[in-house]
Amino acid sequence: MTTSKTAIALAVALSLGACGSDDDDDEPEVLNQKPAWLGTVSTASYDGTSDDLLTAGLGATGLAAAAAPAYNDPANPSARELRRNAIFANYRAVLDIATNSGYGTMYGPNVNAAGVATNGNGMVAGTEYLAYTDDGTGRQNVTLMVQVPNGFDPVNPCIVTGTSSGSRGIYGAIGSAGEWGLKNNCAVAYADKGSGTGLYAFEDDTVNGQNGVRATRTAAAKNALFAPELSDAQRTAFAQQFPGRVAFKHAHSQLNPEKDWGKVTLQAVEFALYVLNEKYGVVARDNTSHIVRFTPANTLTIASSISNGAGSALLAAEQDTAGLIDAVAATEPQIQPNRTSGYTVRQAGANVTAQGKPLLDYASYAALYQPCIAGGAGRCASLVQKGLLVGNDLASRQADARARMKAYGWTADAEPLQAAHALTNVLVAVTYVNAYGKFSVTDNVCGFSWGAADATGSPVPFTGAARAASFATMNGIIGTPIYEDSVGGAKLYNLGVSKSTGIEDQALDGFLCLRSLATGVDAVTGAALTGDLAAQSARVRAGMAEVQATGNLRGKPALIVSGRADALIPVNHASRAYVGLNAAVEGSSSKLRYIEVTNANHFDSFSNALPNVVVPLHVYLFRALDAVYANLKNSATPLPPSQVVHTVTRASNAVPITVANVPLIAAAPGNNAITVSGTTVNVPD
Repeated sequence: MTTSKTAIALAVALSLGACGSDDDDDEPEVLNQKPAWLGTVSTASYDGTSDDLLTAGLGATGLAAAAAPAYNDPANPSARELRRNAIFANYRAVLDIATNSGYGTMYGPNVNAAGVATNGNGMVAGTEYLAYTDDGTGRQNVTLMVQVPNGFDPVNPCIVTGTSSGSRGIYGAIGSAGEWGLKNNCAVAYADKGSGTGLYAFEDDTVNGQNGVRATRTAAAKNALFAPELSDAQRTAFAQQFPGRVAFKHAHSQLNPEKDWGKVTLQAVEFALYVLNEKYGVVARDNTSHIVRFTPANTLTIASSISNGAGSALLAAEQDTAGLIDAVAATEPQIQPNRTSGYTVRQAGANVTAQGKPLLDYASYAALYQPCIAGGAGRCASLVQKGLLVGNDLASRQADARARMKAYGWTADAEPLQAAHALTNVLVAVTYVNAYGKFSVTDNVCGFSWGAADATGSPVPFTGAARAASFATMNGIIGTPIYEDSVGGAKLYNLGVSKSTGIEDQALDGFLCLRSLATGVDAVTGAALTGDLAAQSARVRAGMAEVQATGNLRGKPALIVSGRADALIPVNHASRAYVGLNAAVEGSSSKLRYIEVTNANHFDSFSNALPNVVVPLHVYLFRALDAVYANLKNSATPLPPSQVVHTVTRASNAVPITVANVPLIAAAPGNNAITVSGTTVNVPD
């Protein structure tokens, strides 16, 4: 397929080279049109020496530094400083930058597209374009970005999407899909999904602009990344009653941004095509417009990213009615099948304990039990008191909590990482209940607000310097949940005392409330909800339904990679289940392949902290992209078969990781093959 795309691109280039002759004066021109939803486009070029697209001038060495670069004025960092530090923080957030974990040898800016470590610093010269996609109100303001490296080849044009992972801002995929695209001389089309860092501070009524610089809500106007829908009177009243609390975009936009993650990923591709045509298209006869040179028909486009960004890539492929996307390469996708039945997931010949549950369902479940597994004696005791756990001491209660997690769909491989994910699923549960229910920040749903706290757990405002640097340092989920209903007054959630138990149990009452809203029934009794809780739950579950996947990839080649030990996005509920759903929907026409990597989890940083348990998954994202790209360039090069890749952990982080630890994806996996028989997904041990 792509061989023909290259031929089309070459033919277009040759025909454009002939433009300007008298014979062409009457030929109709197809002019490049700016999409109606695209706002003002800002442009910046980087020389690849003092500054660049991939590392913001820091290079591979600077990205591995112990501390982020300092601001000249911490109270007023410049837009350029914020961009630099955002790239520093986001790159490190998705990679393990320890040398012995593979940084600088197997991956990193200095490792070239062929996977060879070089002596360079890996900086990439090129041009960066930023704009909002919005409906004109300024409420959506989803940030889109296109990076075009100087090495982009107009005769072999390619685009890679880099929708942000987690709730991160526009640079959230810089170290994942972004790096691969830039190294392979592709334009990279980014989107922050409408969940990017947008901190609103009540005390001074300030917001982030598109470039991260703080301004008052009035001064920023429609340029604000996010401003809550509040009158001045509402803002003042909330600030007085709940001093120091904050709002942030993912939780409090009241738009359920996740429902549009596929759409904005497609818009990022359209933005990239517009940018490329403006940059490389011949000037039209009006001496202003540019003639369309790049179209979906002659430009190779891969939808990619990790985590929430990977889920966005799959959703974009499902929603792609215009043929913008050619293939998908997604790692650890947060994807939510629209049903739990009609397909079967099996491991080692046995049906898995649960499959295909929605994110908020399993995250709210984990938010109950993982704090107990992590050693929260108060949480364990209160769960026993509620009849939700058994055991006479901490050890037996933790064992029961681990057993319940496995019964709810987590793999046995994820068990060593359950404790380490306690905070993560707390953040997910509180954030996504607010997002799905489209609640206002002033609603304090289930007694939770957001903010910072002092050493005693009492809420305090963010410092001015923290607010000023928020675009660079905060990951989109801003602050920590504050439990307003704690006995004795508001406390940081992990010090919260539940009214129903009188125990410092990490605000169990609040998390039982969140669980009830996610499921529609009382989390303790199983009875149907009534009154306000029933109404709130209906809103939450309606939002959950808006984000679910159909499984129809429209016959596009796709490669999903996940770690079997993922304790945040369990493979039974996401990747494995999606393969089953896709089989039920596309059947024999499916071109989806699934790679499951043992000893890999959702966060590569654990490969340095727990080297005897975890290997980095990141290397498999690049291998997946390489495989998809090779298939698109030459259809005679098949995608690798679905398979389990068995990795080897290290005795300690003093041992350098090598390809022996993270073997290549096999062309012939033998007994490690993952098979799909009808609608049954068979995963070997």
